[in-house]
Amino acid sequence: MNIILLGPPGAGKGTQAAKLVASRNMIQLSTGDMLREARTSGTEMGQKVAAIMDAGELVTDEIVIGLIREKLEGNAGGGFIFDGFPRTLAQADALEKLLNDMGQSLTAAIELQVNDEVLVGRIVNRAKEAAANGQPVRADDNEESLKVRLMEYYKKTSPLLGYYYAKGQLRTVDGLAEINEVESAIARVLDNS
Repeated sequence: MNIILLGPPGAGKGTQAAKLVASRNMIQLSTGDMLREARTSGTEMGQKVAAIMDAGELVTDEIVIGLIREKLEGNAGGGFIFDGFPRTLAQADALEKLLNDMGQSLTAAIELQVNDEVLVGRIVNRAKEAAANGQPVRADDNEESLKVRLMEYYKKTSPLLGYYYAKGQLRTVDGLAEINEVESAIARVLDNS
């Protein structure tokens, strides 16, 4: 079972991915984590990634797909959760081709639907609570940064919603529900796929 979690920053993708890892033995493929891991791996691919990142450039889709291929070849009993990838239509096409080449498919693209105003309020409150409790606060957990991140999401990533809808793979859940309710809604999607 391979899924993509879609939704704007702060929608709860990371929280729900962690729950799926624990409950379904899935492997979360975070492109950010994979790039950091590759950079320090010493492999040929890792040296390419390090050189690109050290130059302050963006890692190409081709390299990210190569890293994902390496992870898929390692296989996972419960399947994979794609986190932070794809972000564009070209990446979605590349992922579909990769899965097909490996005899796999995408089970579902699950959108965590949110209301932007409520989401901004939730993130700002989360930052305030963390600060009040002496916990670390993400540097981008403020209203201005979040609005910039949301705009970036809608410009680049939201076209994926139409892409996966047209393929009959898009499923939506209420991302603003309580965490356990979102978890149950995702479980229903997976159990019915």
